[in-house]
Amino acid sequence: MEDSPLIVIGAGQAGLATARAAHRAGVRALVLEASDRPGGSWPHYYDSLTLFSPARFSSLPGLPMPGDPDRYPRRDEVVDYLRDYAARSEMDLRCGRRVERAERDGSGLVLTLSDGSRARSSAVVNATGGFGRPHRPDLPGPTDFTGTVLHAAEYRSPGPFAGRRVVVVGGGNSGVQIAAELAGTARVSLATRSPVAWTEQRPLGRDVHWWFVRSGLDVAPLSRLWRRIPVLVNDDGRYRAAFATGNPDRREMFTRVEGDKVTWPDGTVEKVDTLLLATGYRPALDHLAPTGALDAEGRPRHRGGVSTTVPGLGYVGLEFQRSFSSATLRGVGRDARHVVRRLLREARR
Repeated sequence: MEDSPLIVIGAGQAGLATARAAHRAGVRALVLEASDRPGGSWPHYYDSLTLFSPARFSSLPGLPMPGDPDRYPRRDEVVDYLRDYAARSEMDLRCGRRVERAERDGSGLVLTLSDGSRARSSAVVNATGGFGRPHRPDLPGPTDFTGTVLHAAEYRSPGPFAGRRVVVVGGGNSGVQIAAELAGTARVSLATRSPVAWTEQRPLGRDVHWWFVRSGLDVAPLSRLWRRIPVLVNDDGRYRAAFATGNPDRREMFTRVEGDKVTWPDGTVEKVDTLLLATGYRPALDHLAPTGALDAEGRPRHRGGVSTTVPGLGYVGLEFQRSFSSATLRGVGRDARHVVRRLLREARR
């Protein structure tokens, strides 16, 4: 069994930021990554995904994202940036090492990996983030939809949908981006339970994230407040203009699914080829269940990223972990420093 002073599960943005925080604290972290390369979920998002925060607000600690700081990076730029960051980092990175199970062992945790090996530490940070498990809500109706149902995690590009009738479910940034892109080749509706909450990309000439940072809202411990407001869709005018054409259009959520048809709130019944669920993600934390770290619904019990039920266990990259920006490229570094300091201090007692 291998022992390490700190083990990090996941080599996406949260895991890489955590490894850097550990290095600055004088510890070389063992980082276990399930896939064959670092980068987390980013390589698996749709081809045209574009950040809604500019590069200057989309960097991990110690390495600014290259290029024009005011541009909005695309998926592949983020992937390249994260892999470059990993190559520059001081850590023991092991790819192809999925953590299958975590168990308590005295004052620490023992991890069983996909290759059958085991590793132990008194300080473990789960940095798999909140995007490991696509959320697929139940569809309204007596039967399953007999057309194609996809989650946004499975969408790559509009080509396969040419000439089809597509309903995108979910009014966040991804849902709006995908609906607008698909409308170039398909007939598209965006189905949401409430109107899209548009916000200006650059109010008064500054990106909205500049205002968040300058005002302190970005790091304010107001998670309960943020959870109550609708997801804001950042737009420089292009997406609203696209919806103004009527394709895509925005509709109230359908009330029924039966066969290959949906029923809209006004009673109209329409045949649909594809339902595309842009309904977000949930953390994939089943490997932690044996430790007692999760509640009955599979959510982590923690305060500010430090487990309240399992000594030596922390989290980095969860949405609203400590603030609005906790699950963002710019926010994981702050949370990583906090969690690493707490866990190492506890381990040294």
